[in-house]
Amino acid sequence: MQFTPQSIKDVILIEPKIHGDSRGYFSETFRQDLFDSFFANKINFVQDNESQSSKGVLRGLHYQVPPFDQSKLIKVSQGRILDVVLDIRKCSSTFGEHLSIELSDENMRQLFIPSGFAHGFVVLSETAKINYKVDNYYSLECDRGIAFNDPDLKINWLLKEHDLKLSNKDIMYPNLKDIPDLFD
Repeated sequence: MQFTPQSIKDVILIEPKIHGDSRGYFSETFRQDLFDSFFANKINFVQDNESQSSKGVLRGLHYQVPPFDQSKLIKVSQGRILDVVLDIRKCSSTFGEHLSIELSDENMRQLFIPSGFAHGFVVLSETAKINYKVDNYYSLECDRGIAFNDPDLKINWLLKEHDLKLSNKDIMYPNLKDIPDLFD
């Protein structure tokens, strides 16, 4: 696996080695020993999640506050998404900045998102299956979100806003500047 730090500190693009021939391919999508040798702090994933969505579905921008904050490892097993991460660590030099990366079943990239980031994605293909590992359990009481269309963030979701499909919860999230309980 190749681990590539991104423009925002601690966000890592992971590209597995793909061994292919006329029969198909084989790839290791996760190895604890490689994670342990790359990351200074051991990451212990405790839960695997999967979601399936249709074109235009936007999920996010989600995060959990302590003590149930989460690091995530995102992978697309079918289709194509634009994955967006937003730095919400108040003490970070990149606070309020985001980055966008296309993840798909074709490029087989994975994105590691540490605690202290909000995360969202929009489906660009007809359907997509997204798999992610998290290092802490889901907690309704610690569940939070930021408005996907916060004008200060200037996120380009690649689709027109009227073509996006959001949950009622995701539509109601506040702008980043209106959130009191962010990460220090």
